[in-house]
Amino acid sequence: MKITLKSGDVREYANPMPAIEIAKSISEGLARNVCAVKVNGETVDLRTEIAEDCEITFLTFEDEDGRGAFRHTASHILAQAVKRLYPDTKLAIGPSIADGFYYDFDRDEPFAPEQLEKIEAEMKKIVKEDLKLERFTLSREDAIKLMQERNEPYKVELIENLPEGEEISFYKQGEYVDLCAGPHVASTKLIKAFKLTSIAGAYWHGDEKNKMLTRIYGTAFPKASELEDYLAKIEEAKKRDHRKLGKELGLFTMLEEGPGFPFFLPKGMILKNTLLEYWRDIHTRNGYVEISTPIILNLNLWKTSGHWDHYKENMYTTVIDDMEYGIKPMNCPGGLLVYKSEPRSYRDLPLRMGEIGLVHRHEKSGALHGLFRVRCFNQDDAHIFMTPEQIPQEIKGVARLIDEIYSLFGFKYHVELSTRPENSMGSDEDWEMATNGLKSALDELGLSYVINEGDGAFYGPKIDFHLEDSLGRTWQCGTIQLDFQMPQRFEAEYTGEDGQKHRPIMIHRVAFGSVERFIGILIEHYAGKFPTWLAPVQVKVLPISEKNAEYAKKVHSAMREAGIRAELDERNEKIGYKIREAQLEKVPYMVIVGAKEEEDGTVSVRRRDTVDNESMNTEEFIKLVAAEIKEKK
Repeated sequence: MKITLKSGDVREYANPMPAIEIAKSISEGLARNVCAVKVNGETVDLRTEIAEDCEITFLTFEDEDGRGAFRHTASHILAQAVKRLYPDTKLAIGPSIADGFYYDFDRDEPFAPEQLEKIEAEMKKIVKEDLKLERFTLSREDAIKLMQERNEPYKVELIENLPEGEEISFYKQGEYVDLCAGPHVASTKLIKAFKLTSIAGAYWHGDEKNKMLTRIYGTAFPKASELEDYLAKIEEAKKRDHRKLGKELGLFTMLEEGPGFPFFLPKGMILKNTLLEYWRDIHTRNGYVEISTPIILNLNLWKTSGHWDHYKENMYTTVIDDMEYGIKPMNCPGGLLVYKSEPRSYRDLPLRMGEIGLVHRHEKSGALHGLFRVRCFNQDDAHIFMTPEQIPQEIKGVARLIDEIYSLFGFKYHVELSTRPENSMGSDEDWEMATNGLKSALDELGLSYVINEGDGAFYGPKIDFHLEDSLGRTWQCGTIQLDFQMPQRFEAEYTGEDGQKHRPIMIHRVAFGSVERFIGILIEHYAGKFPTWLAPVQVKVLPISEKNAEYAKKVHSAMREAGIRAELDERNEKIGYKIREAQLEKVPYMVIVGAKEEEDGTVSVRRRDTVDNESMNTEEFIKLVAAEIKEKK
């Protein structure tokens, strides 16, 4: 049989053999590091028998699927340790996730954080035992019988819900057996560095009507140094938590009167409005007009748009004059009504309409998380109406705009192209044309991207921009969605050069995404130390004593007149205390004024992250800060 490797090399073998043996024949080092294998594009177990010509890619921890197999094995080690220590515990599910793994357990007395150390110790014993992971399959009847004998009701339910004819596989390591599709690494000894990180509640199947289980989270790495680096990042992330900093810096608050509905405080509103001023400026420069559409619209509109069929579980509704209305979860139907409000010609296209629209979406209480997951937020939408010929140019224009925005904040990003989902609407031809339009635009821009199969919107494929913050975490914010469906459903038209009526193509796009979520990301990205142009308070004027109060007021007034957001700290406190307070508030500049400064007509300037003061002429300092704000340094 001929085996084609990722490099393009072809190797021949006389007899069938497990994938791990092929890895060994290539390199002992590869065999030690490989976690899983991709055969003809499908990720499978290392023990999979290779019996015919195929293409093979060996996956290490550096590959996403390889990490998944590695950490999935760690979740099984966690479950085995729990069953050894607490035999009456029932097993639910235990997948790998982006930064680690978890396992859900049902126990009469839920686990407490102090038990994690004991469970970790047992996990280390299992790793040292070098238990081989062995895969086997059973018929549905035998699989149910096995899980009943082991008193695992959740596994029985999972088996019963599997489609008829689907292979039912298990993995065994020592005395532990788990229902699992895999893949896994070959032995427990490979999971050398791991840490259980937290405990949370989780409903079975994510349904609040079901029983609450205990979810234990953890992470795992091949090397202890990698685990230490990750845990250090986690500690840094805790310090940067936007919920903590948002409260300390007086930006926003969450109140029990409105779970999931953020309250922005005065300084938070300055931050938010500064972002939106920048948004308006860059969109004006790029030929957009701004609109505003109502928050509540007739339910028939949402049925026409398709949202009621595809999104109603996330919508809030109300009744007005005995008629049902929907509170908008998205801005696009309102944008279409604006487009249709007057006749359009090909000369009007492309028509770029931006909207900072307040939307509401029903999120389960367990999913709410600061500004990252809320029930109402402002979305920086834009809808572009165009002819088919204008698609590539408009897609490229949006991509350049998003690149400019992310570059300003110091974000790196990668791009994903999401294709047609199962619950989509529209013809195969429209979807193919839309997907090819996005591909060609990305190719012309020279942007590398990965295909995210089946993750498009219900009305069209999309390009997602995943930005990377200062801690290396990724966030999906910007998106470009190409839509052939909604203009058809709303019968949107324009008069072409031929005098005939034609259907426009529509782009849905956001740059910030949720403005609230983007603010949360910025808080954590900058650790609350916003660049001067964005900081709610840009300068703190600190008089050394009451004797210098009048001069301090004069300096403060000059800064305010120059458009600088300056605050005057007139409290009768020692200057050291005032400086520490300003540093805790993460103000970019502190201006200290005393008798010498008053006599010389200067100010003593201390930057946020320095301990040295610099004497400057007041006008010189104002020009420096004003330029920094204008240039958005």
